[in-house]
Amino acid sequence: MADSPLFRRHPLTSSVDLVRWLPSSTASPSGRLLAAAVHDPSLGSAASSIHLFPLSDTTSPLASLPLPSRATALRSSPAALAAATSSGSLHLLPSSFECDAAVAVPGGAGFHVGPVRGLDCGGEEWVTAGEDGRVHVVGGGGDGRVVARRVWDGKGMSGYEAARWASPAEFATGGAGCGVQWWDRRKGDGVVAQCSGIWGRGIVTGMVHSIDINPSRKHICVVGGSSGTIFAWDLRWPQQPIPLSGVGLNGTTEPVCESEVWEVLFDPYTQSSDIITSASSKILPVMMCSEDGILAVVEQDERPLELLAEACAINSFDIDPQNPSDVVCALEWESIGVLSRGRDTMAEDDNC
Repeated sequence: MADSPLFRRHPLTSSVDLVRWLPSSTASPSGRLLAAAVHDPSLGSAASSIHLFPLSDTTSPLASLPLPSRATALRSSPAALAAATSSGSLHLLPSSFECDAAVAVPGGAGFHVGPVRGLDCGGEEWVTAGEDGRVHVVGGGGDGRVVARRVWDGKGMSGYEAARWASPAEFATGGAGCGVQWWDRRKGDGVVAQCSGIWGRGIVTGMVHSIDINPSRKHICVVGGSSGTIFAWDLRWPQQPIPLSGVGLNGTTEPVCESEVWEVLFDPYTQSSDIITSASSKILPVMMCSEDGILAVVEQDERPLELLAEACAINSFDIDPQNPSDVVCALEWESIGVLSRGRDTMAEDDNC
């Protein structure tokens, strides 16, 4: 898609794997801030890092946090920015952005062996889920240390690709061979509900890549996976996943893409075509990005709304929680794209 007043491309010198808006409480005088996980193999030991920069000038990072290997997950909270890596480590940078104050949980036998794909913040704790089949809850140890407590060890029988908190006690995970799992820490360290996904119907062979949970309806997950598959899972009807998009659905829904769906998020900006009440069973609109360069909004029983169609993969995206009309996405070809919906231009103070 060519640049326009509604879409601006910010070239970088490295591949962009992940990108996130930072909370408004950490905004600098130069405007809104972004965090991006970048990778440049030509830099040797400094190949991977997290850059923090204002949207007004993506060429001048305010801070850079080096990583021991390529970032595989990136999340922010009011207190910290967290990055997980392909070597199994977790890195926490406080909201002051003082890199010397960053703390890390190293990868290895005591934590994760291999890539950590699932990462999310739930209040004061983080959940991590890895390809090694391990799930940890990470929090403060009371003495300034960061402590990781193992919740589950699948011993390599199944690997995790996604994790999402629903409440301080509940979270969901998903990956290969395990569908979507629901955990409730009030009931011990174990899965309390599981959904095999629409691939359980023999439609496609699938892997879960991303999960989101609606904050106003914590019993509903939306899931993005392989072969363009997006479905919702309602814990009230755990054996009846709701297909939103996918290849080979026999005309029951229109696929928005045919490749891997890397990320899904409920979209607070798009208004549903129906009046939604708290008692309604209709799934709220969902935004997704894909390996084949699609950024789109998917709504139950509606045609997908395509927002971007790039010639490269869109590796991740994030919706600005303070300005839901604005979306930032990581374009595989060394750039960040910012889409502003519903306005002629981005805010003047961002100087895009």
